[in-house]
Amino acid sequence: MTPLLELQKVTKRFGGLCAVTDCSFKVLPGKTHGVIGPNGAGKTTIFNLITGIYRPGEGKILFREKNITGLRPNQIAQQGIGRTFQNIRLFKNLTVLDNVRIAFDTHLRYTAWEALLALQRARKGEVDSLEQSRALLQKLELDHYAQTVARHLSYGLQRRLEIARALALRPTLLLLDEPAAGMNPVETEQLGKFLQWIREAFQVTILLIEHHMKLVMKICDSITVLDFGVTIAEGTAEEVRANRRVVEAYLGEEGD
Repeated sequence: MTPLLELQKVTKRFGGLCAVTDCSFKVLPGKTHGVIGPNGAGKTTIFNLITGIYRPGEGKILFREKNITGLRPNQIAQQGIGRTFQNIRLFKNLTVLDNVRIAFDTHLRYTAWEALLALQRARKGEVDSLEQSRALLQKLELDHYAQTVARHLSYGLQRRLEIARALALRPTLLLLDEPAAGMNPVETEQLGKFLQWIREAFQVTILLIEHHMKLVMKICDSITVLDFGVTIAEGTAEEVRANRRVVEAYLGEEGD
């Protein structure tokens, strides 16, 4: 099977610090791939490299067999890559509906002059964006909160809204940076089921950074393990769990 995403010997340095060293892994289409490792292992740096926030010092990043290394974040998003962040980045003073509409509006295709004159194509685009936003909120069971200001949502619902906004970009690949952070065990269990449903309902591939090992082991088809920016293991949940280097570097510290 041809990988949807492939990192080839990617390295990123910040001055004298090597955050990621010679990192290579593949993400297969339709799967959930986890990236785990201790704090400072380089996980979020890899997400920032994939999404164009950072540029690798060495190596290549391929998406759909196309070299996207060095593209700007907006160009990479247009290729079909969406993401969430470890620290929730919503427009906290806007409504739930407007948060999603902003993402859908990136698909609108009309000129500033058409928008200024409220021409038919611009008006239709706005109506379509609103309808699609409401439909997405309904599908994700957020429609009851459409007119709620985002900062008034519970933490779990804010996480769900952030995922909804990422899905509004119509990604083929969805990058989730610690979506279970700050959640209690019940919320984490619900999140796992939610992510599995999203993968099937939206036909999206998921690349996941997460410290919650039970969640990772339950929903990930394959896992890459980092330690100090170096890949130390890859495989299924069972293979990773049984790997001595992983146990010593990470799982042995965190436990199950």
